Amino acid sequence: MKLPVAFEEQMRKLLKDEYDTYAACFDMPMHHGLRVNTKKISIEEFLKISPFSLKPVPWCPNGFYYDPTVDQPSKHPFYYAGLYYIQEPSAMTPACVLPINPGDRVLDICAAPGGKSTELAAKLAGTGVLVSNDISASRAKALLKNIELFGVYNSLITTEPPYKLAERFPHYFDKILIDAPCSGEGMFRKSYSMVTAWENNGNQLFADLQRQILTEAVKMLKPGGTLLYSTCTFSPLENEKSIEYLLSLDPTIHIASFEKYELFDDGHPEWSDTGDEELRKCARLWPHRLEGEGHFVTLCSKDGDASNQYNHGDYPIKSGKLAPEIEEFFRNFNHRFDPSRFEMAGEKLYYIPKDFPSVRGLRILRCGLFLGELKKKRFEPSQALAMALTMDEYSNVANLEADDIRVIKYLKGETIDVDGENGYVLVCVAGYPLGWGKRTNGSIKNKYLAGWRLMS
Repeated sequence: MKLPVAFEEQMRKLLKDEYDTYAACFDMPMHHGLRVNTKKISIEEFLKISPFSLKPVPWCPNGFYYDPTVDQPSKHPFYYAGLYYIQEPSAMTPACVLPINPGDRVLDICAAPGGKSTELAAKLAGTGVLVSNDISASRAKALLKNIELFGVYNSLITTEPPYKLAERFPHYFDKILIDAPCSGEGMFRKSYSMVTAWENNGNQLFADLQRQILTEAVKMLKPGGTLLYSTCTFSPLENEKSIEYLLSLDPTIHIASFEKYELFDDGHPEWSDTGDEELRKCARLWPHRLEGEGHFVTLCSKDGDASNQYNHGDYPIKSGKLAPEIEEFFRNFNHRFDPSRFEMAGEKLYYIPKDFPSVRGLRILRCGLFLGELKKKRFEPSQALAMALTMDEYSNVANLEADDIRVIKYLKGETIDVDGENGYVLVCVAGYPLGWGKRTNGSIKNKYLAGWRLMS
């Protein structure tokens, strides 16, 4: 790969004798990975049913390498069941490193397309609140799909600039993840378009964006909270110097240590303005040293009492009597839904989890779990609801094996034949929900969401 001259000069200064080894890695294939959704399935259970040849990612317990010349996980029914996320191995690091406790209020401030948010949600395991934000409404659509695919129901998806969130959520979050927009130098091997973008934009543009985000994120981190900053670039301006800027904003914030994989490099104080030795606690992932692309990760903590005094849920649920069609549908459930937390918005029904914050005035793509919609005196359950369930939580199920041709037909939107009770049926693969169908005399009319269907 032909690299920009200015970039090559910059990297030679950083890597010195290692530069030629780094440059040689562009002639090597990139590494492909998947990350198991531990909200739906344990790592052990996934490995029992996985048809793929997998090798563990050593720095991420639920991450695995696969060979794309042998396996295609993105086309397997287990992908459509939300059992894993396709993710570059180094990109698994930030959400893996950020410690999440049950009940935490978590912010993923630059969340699209959802790789980090889905892992944060899995670690929350249905507790607390996850606010996933992306300033771009178009990018946030991919985020919404991945959140729903993973069966997440305690999420709030927003499309706001960071300053708007800071106005609404002062000292609110226990944990904040900033996978910052960056020049993407660590992803040059993955996509040549990143090289073109680098030539057009350089580093300073992104460094300025990063400082704007950090300025607002600090305001939202509560005392005792933890913040993780990451990029997929090598530039000290966007890495060590951005962390220096973060520390200058609040004297109660410090760089925290975390367990590093042996092939991770430390941060480099000599590349910073202050030479602060604490910067060695940062981690750099170099593609010529490990099986992954380039990344930078820093964990920071804020002094203070980690009490919940700032975490008041005040979402004003507009509750009311549900239509008979809705009540009839939910009689078929064995689920933990609290009916007092159902909310109708026009003809659409939502479930608002406990302790949700007020969202009035924010640009919202999704608040809580979209359950379904009333249409001409009938209730149609949503794809999101199907993905949030386990097989034993709905009474009428069609469970098929992964190699059953009817699974592929269902994912393509076709009608399938499966004997059983008439009415709405939860179609599952190997015990994990895929979506809805409506059965009449053994024939299941397909209700799988059109935009999610498997393309031939």
